[in-house]
Amino acid sequence: MIGRKVPAVTFRTRIRDEAVGGSNPYRWQDVSTDDYFAGKRVVLFSLPGAFTPTCSTFQLPDYEKLAPDFRAHGIDAIYCLSVNDAFVMNAWAKSQNLENVKVIPDGSGEFTRKMGMLVAKDNLGFGMRSWRYAAVVNDGVIEQWFEEEGYSDNCETDPYGLSSPQNVLSALQQHKLAA
Repeated sequence: MIGRKVPAVTFRTRIRDEAVGGSNPYRWQDVSTDDYFAGKRVVLFSLPGAFTPTCSTFQLPDYEKLAPDFRAHGIDAIYCLSVNDAFVMNAWAKSQNLENVKVIPDGSGEFTRKMGMLVAKDNLGFGMRSWRYAAVVNDGVIEQWFEEEGYSDNCETDPYGLSSPQNVLSALQQHKLAA
């Protein structure tokens, strides 16, 4: 994965637009891979689903809390991607009070499939979802890769550790020391 360019896809997102009015002032907006990654050094982390236990209790909140530390190590943005639609991702972001992490809805799983990370989670009633991973992406090119062990369809466990913000931050610190 290291040295590979992230796949070019267009994400269907919903963005807040007060001009829409009403109680749900959002409109559709297509956002490309280049919009997210070009000219920036970012941390991308992907997880099985919004509102799920590990994702909601540890992974997303810890990336949110550690965002200043990531910025101190040259990270311009932190993105959380999941094979969920824009409505679910926006509701999850709101429920988590996100200010530092931006969510990316990969509703059809196209980006996840092209990354080689799409797995069946039918055993949990999820259908096709993302395997848990994280990456440091520099101008659209994967610089560092953190994939949880045991990649497989219908995995009985939900490994978490390699893609944790603490592990990714530690790798960034080590990389800076070695440079």
